[in-house]
Amino acid sequence: MITASAKWTDNERFLGQATSGHAVVLDAAKEKTAPSPMELVLIGLCGCTATDVVNILRKKREPFTSLEVRAEAERAAEPPTVYTSIKLTYRVGGQVSKKALEDAVRLSKEKYCSVSAMLQKTARITATIEYV
Repeated sequence: MITASAKWTDNERFLGQATSGHAVVLDAAKEKTAPSPMELVLIGLCGCTATDVVNILRKKREPFTSLEVRAEAERAAEPPTVYTSIKLTYRVGGQVSKKALEDAVRLSKEKYCSVSAMLQKTARITATIEYV
């Protein structure tokens, strides 16, 4: 079981903590001093799919030297303002075969990334790949 909590500190700022014991500050105010809850969801998506891609490329013994996943998202106009579209950009360095990287990105989206699986319920998620 995973547990999480958010403890109010001041204004619209909270200290979040989960089972791992690590804490993160989040801020829902207009003048943000930390990521908002929805920004943390996007960061979670990037981290989840990046982990999948790294693991798949390692298993395929692909010689990548860097990987960055960026997300650009649109939200619904009316509450709840869920994500409606998300564009992921995978920037990879090294001599990685195009097919291996495309397969890794597809497997992450279709099979492995839990965050993507949840977000696909409300958002259309697309991906592009850039070689550095």
